[in-house]
Amino acid sequence: MGFQECIDFANANQSCWLATTDGDQPHVRGFMMWFADESGFYFHTGASKSVYRQLKANPKIEVCYFASGTQGVGRMMRVMGEIEFIDDMPLKTALLADRPFLKEIGTGMPNDPLLAVFRIARGEIHFWTMEDNMHESEIERVRFEAPQLTTDIPGCC
Repeated sequence: MGFQECIDFANANQSCWLATTDGDQPHVRGFMMWFADESGFYFHTGASKSVYRQLKANPKIEVCYFASGTQGVGRMMRVMGEIEFIDDMPLKTALLADRPFLKEIGTGMPNDPLLAVFRIARGEIHFWTMEDNMHESEIERVRFEAPQLTTDIPGCC
């Protein structure tokens, strides 16, 4: 298994569960990933939200993607890592073009201070199925470290 398989799985299953912490209290919520490529897994949120404050205080995160299979059994991919916030106008402009509904909820300009874009830039990934249920410690892990971000993001725009 390689990093590209992980990217492909995330892009095919963009609805995911994202976990943060607030002190010692975990918080999990559904999220819609924007996109993934060799430079990381990209998301956005509003700077007025608790998830933003939690990530600012502790950039460690875990995201779980799930693809359903037959008879309710599926495959999940867990991404554990650290995020970094990205304040890049071309990237935010592309986000607003891809997700026009953001304009309707008050973050309609790329320079809006409420529009926060972040990516998981480094971490560890593993897949899980029912066959792995009693063998978690044996599951293959994929470590990744995305390159430094430039304004030329391959999967974006």
